[in-house]
Amino acid sequence: MQLHSGKREERTGSFCYQEVLCRHHPAHPFQFVLEERGGSQRVDELTFFLTATPKPFIMEYMQAPATSSQGNILCCTCGIPIPPNPANMCVSCLRTTVDISEGIPKQVNLNFCKQCERYLQPPASWVQCALESRELLALCLKKLKGNMTKVRLIDAGFLWTEPHSKRIKLKVTIQKEVMNGAILQQVFVVEFVIQGQMCDDCHRVEAKDFWNSVVQVRQKTSHKKTFYYLEQLILKHKLHQNALNIKEIHEGIDFYYATKQHAQKMVDFLQCTVPCRSKTSQRLISHDIHSNTFNYKSTYSIEIVPVCKDNVVCLSPRLAQSLGNMGQVCVCARVTSTIHLIDPNTLQIAEVDGGTYWRNPFNSLVSPRQLEEFIVMDTDIIRNQKLGAGAGIRSNKHTLAEVWVQKTSEMDTAQQYHCRTHLGHLLNIGDLVQGFDFANSNVNDEFLNKMNPSHIPDVVLIKKSYNRSKRVKRRNWKLKEMDKDREGMAPEDERQYQDFLEDLEEDEALRKNVNIFRDASKIPVESDTDDEGAPRISLMEMLEDLSLTDATGGVGADMLTE
Repeated sequence: MQLHSGKREERTGSFCYQEVLCRHHPAHPFQFVLEERGGSQRVDELTFFLTATPKPFIMEYMQAPATSSQGNILCCTCGIPIPPNPANMCVSCLRTTVDISEGIPKQVNLNFCKQCERYLQPPASWVQCALESRELLALCLKKLKGNMTKVRLIDAGFLWTEPHSKRIKLKVTIQKEVMNGAILQQVFVVEFVIQGQMCDDCHRVEAKDFWNSVVQVRQKTSHKKTFYYLEQLILKHKLHQNALNIKEIHEGIDFYYATKQHAQKMVDFLQCTVPCRSKTSQRLISHDIHSNTFNYKSTYSIEIVPVCKDNVVCLSPRLAQSLGNMGQVCVCARVTSTIHLIDPNTLQIAEVDGGTYWRNPFNSLVSPRQLEEFIVMDTDIIRNQKLGAGAGIRSNKHTLAEVWVQKTSEMDTAQQYHCRTHLGHLLNIGDLVQGFDFANSNVNDEFLNKMNPSHIPDVVLIKKSYNRSKRVKRRNWKLKEMDKDREGMAPEDERQYQDFLEDLEEDEALRKNVNIFRDASKIPVESDTDDEGAPRISLMEMLEDLSLTDATGGVGADMLTE
């Protein structure tokens, strides 16, 4: 027996026929079971009973509970089916009817100072912001904050623009409740136009009424080695960036600042870097009697100790005793935050800070111009020297030796000088060395005149001499310099600068605090006649100098320099 039945499916909305098979029930001979076929799974089961009397079939249809679904409505404007919403309108019609971004400007001006590269943050503050940074995003949103009080900010981000287009585009996403509680979200772009405006600080610079505080650094010496070393420290720690102007004058440098805090920061740095003392003074510029406001200009005077590297000094007996009973005649090995002294007779070393120096001052006995050139005739290393009671620390980087030297200007005579030196590890017979001749000089010093003549050496050797022209040719490194106002470099200044470069090559401890850059434009010249013993700076100690051509190429460099 085979029956066919049909039913309407609510899920698809179509009418389908299913094949129903009738089979005998195993327990009841007059009972039949109807099975549905044609579906993916068994959905319903139809049961009916046959009786002996001719009666119509009685069928029971057991079905699963009906699932309710939400119907669609028609948009009141365009008529398309849409899910029900409080506005009874589709999104497209709702956006054409209501604009939640109304009142928010789509183009805003942003003031930018070209001199200091800062943006104006109303009402009167200037901030430093990089392109597409969080600081610039906050500044742009503050410009729109007054017009976005009735909407909710969801998201904001930058859109890429050409860096030189003077345009910054910001993509903003907002939400707002409209028409019976419906929430509408909208995305739009705000364009910020960068306009040039000079800030107050740059105005003062251009008007030559720029500085509020000045730091005057002075050193009463004939050589500028300490200033060259100080310049490299300032460049390394980038303290020159806050200076409005740097002016080089006789015996020192002046740093001009717009605020007193920047000047005080430079003073603190100098006091930690070189042995010095400072004085502060103020000058009244104006006074507002209504607000009781005073306008001062501050001056900080920094005096560095008048001792440079390779200077010969004579200590007071009290100071020499406090430093470990070292000799009064010493050589200044280097000047950092303290004065490093070494006794050429015993290799004792000591450090004198600024406070100790100003309590027991001493002066340099010779200037670099007074140094003479000697040739080593004989040398003898001194070993196992015994020091007296209370002696201080000895240097491990130097070797004590007794040498016989002769002036190169007196080679036609038999005059020779005997002395002790701390350069025993460098000197060999026939080497040239620079030193000071005490035997044939007239030195007027308070402590030297009171010394026993037998304790004053005939010659004090300072440093080994090399061929300067060959060292300059093979030097493949360079140093950076600060932008400062000066009329020009005199020949004497050029010679002193070369002396400082040679000191960096010879003293490894001195160049640890200096940034040395590789000079790609200079190719070192090697020859068989070069001095093999001349010290050099290795390539591992040099830094690569960044240039615009390295970063962006020739085209980018021309664009950035326009």
